[in-house]
Amino acid sequence: MSTAQSSQPEDTPGPPAPAPWTRRLQLGLVVGLLAWGVAALLSPEDGPLRQLGAAGLCAGAAVIVQHLLGPDRTAEERARRAEILLAETAATVRDGLRRHDELQNGLTRHTEDMRQLVENRLVAADRDAELRPAPAGARIDIDTAPDLVTNFAEAVAPGPPILSAFVRLEMKRVIGYMTDLSTLSVECPGENHDWMLTLTRAAEESICATSTSVDRQFWNSEPASRYLHAQKEAIDEHGVPVRRLFLLESARELDDRLLRLCEEQEVLHIEVRVAVLPELPPHLLRGTTNDFIVYDEAVSFEIDQDLRDVNVRTRLIARQDHVQDRMKRFRELWAAGMSLRELEVRVDDEEDGTWMVDRG
Repeated sequence: MSTAQSSQPEDTPGPPAPAPWTRRLQLGLVVGLLAWGVAALLSPEDGPLRQLGAAGLCAGAAVIVQHLLGPDRTAEERARRAEILLAETAATVRDGLRRHDELQNGLTRHTEDMRQLVENRLVAADRDAELRPAPAGARIDIDTAPDLVTNFAEAVAPGPPILSAFVRLEMKRVIGYMTDLSTLSVECPGENHDWMLTLTRAAEESICATSTSVDRQFWNSEPASRYLHAQKEAIDEHGVPVRRLFLLESARELDDRLLRLCEEQEVLHIEVRVAVLPELPPHLLRGTTNDFIVYDEAVSFEIDQDLRDVNVRTRLIARQDHVQDRMKRFRELWAAGMSLRELEVRVDDEEDGTWMVDRG
């Protein structure tokens, strides 16, 4: 009797009972934790949000699969199916991370290949130039190497076509200017503040600049702030002396505004002097008076004006005879100019009406 009763639970299967939700949630939690661990192990750089999202998807899938298996499946079969699902999910996660790594590595290799291509082309060009010097006045045509420009443009601007076109045109423009320097002279229309800033950062020995009445408004502009900041860095960090000579068309320009401008630049450790052109000796009036800046006594940066005193052209000239003439002109004008202390006295005399020169 007791034997029959003890065997009844084993022999009588009874109606199948649905799996408790707590067990399903527990299994889902285990699956989610495993998925999170796999994601964190295989791709730690993806961040916790992405890893948590993958874990949540896997945990939800595990719970749904248990529900869909229904009560007619044994616990062993449900566990086996859950293991299969977990393995497939982990494989999917690994495959996605692998594809992501392959794509990232491919882009890195492509960028490195393009950089190596540019370097090889430049090295080859330098080697050819050493073996076969170009005749004077010769110009390198960037259109003879269209693949280099196109491939580089596509590599650095893999976005809308207009970006690649922009990079390609900018490369052609800049390389055109640089190849013009084979004649030790290059020019561009208008004012080129980028050249001025780049030369200031490249200077190692000295910067000697003139400033005429034409660019007096320049010192209140945004480019002037960047220019003065670059000169301050050249002085403080590299020990490059900077001298600026203000050339005035008339003594009427001797006022407090000019005095403040000179004082502001002297605070930046820029040496400042002022010269009134009509008061200079006659032999100094026969030279040019347009703005120029000489960097390291090797390159002259010049701005030309039209009849309306509008800046129409910027030129870089590295011919030694021209640069020497500019430096000679600068030294003569500098010696004839007034220091800041002398300027303060002169401005006071002008305001008091006690200075009688150049009243016309």
